Amino acid sequence: MSRGHRICSSIIDAIGETPIVELSRVSRGVSGRVLGKLDYLNPAGSKKDLIARQIIEAAEGCGELKPGQTVVEVTSGNTGNGLAMVCAVKGYPFVAVMSKGNSPERAIMMRAMGAEVVLIEQCGSSTSGHVTGDDIRRVEEAARRLVAERNAFFADQFRREENVRAHYLHSGPQWLQATAGKLDAFCDFVGTGGGFAGCAACFKEWNPEIRCYVVEPAGAAVLAGQCVTRCAHLIQGGGYAKHLSLIRREHVDGYLTVSDDEVLEVTHRLAREEGIFAGYSAGANVAAALKLLRGELSGKTVATTICDSGLKYLSTDLWREACMEQ
Repeated sequence: MSRGHRICSSIIDAIGETPIVELSRVSRGVSGRVLGKLDYLNPAGSKKDLIARQIIEAAEGCGELKPGQTVVEVTSGNTGNGLAMVCAVKGYPFVAVMSKGNSPERAIMMRAMGAEVVLIEQCGSSTSGHVTGDDIRRVEEAARRLVAERNAFFADQFRREENVRAHYLHSGPQWLQATAGKLDAFCDFVGTGGGFAGCAACFKEWNPEIRCYVVEPAGAAVLAGQCVTRCAHLIQGGGYAKHLSLIRREHVDGYLTVSDDEVLEVTHRLAREEGIFAGYSAGANVAAALKLLRGELSGKTVATTICDSGLKYLSTDLWREACMEQ
């Protein structure tokens, strides 16, 4: 029985099983297919709902997380939204530690679900809407202090294998089931790297010929071995120009970069041509997929993720023109 034809015991049971659609309009004129998994339809609005559930339930299962214990996490907002939702249902106090450079909609959403949100000032060279690796390091330091002060459980999405396992157990198999395993490639903008790592492991296990590509912002493609020339970019939740321990290099077949202009153009096209109101990372992913179809994978099928909802970016420049038309 599908999820839509049963009564869930809680909102947690509504996480996952998001639909996959062919993006035939934005790929018009390009040889091949782009398939997008609509993870922005998860109940807290992003693919991070999956890892929030996996991290909390794994910690409960092994006894690392005790009843009523406080949960603390470093977040740009999406994992925090997922954890706020899961912790609200399960009765854990949740503290999200977040850079002031991230969009405020996510902090509002977390607070509405009972979370405490600690906002950390950006580094002197950073600007609002452009969160750098230095900003994230500052947030991590503050989070670790809070964990020690409150004897809290640290969700630690950048390092926990449950982040990878959530996508290995759920996202990857859903892709293979929906496509009958007929995928040629997968590309994913990396934040923590867990979404890429989990799906890539699943795909390579099924068929080593499925090519898996890491997507990074132009000017901050550290994983591709490039020097950082531009720390500030529009894509929130990733591209921090830092080492990501969750990614297995043997599963990476290539690296792609996308510019801010490309991200904006494709995110707007997703809304206007496909009716998909998503965030920056979705635009980055689809822009990267189109690059593959225009190049070495012409005529093939490329899978990618529509990571989060455009509702989380109403205060940013992403939808400035739409807001001005009111």
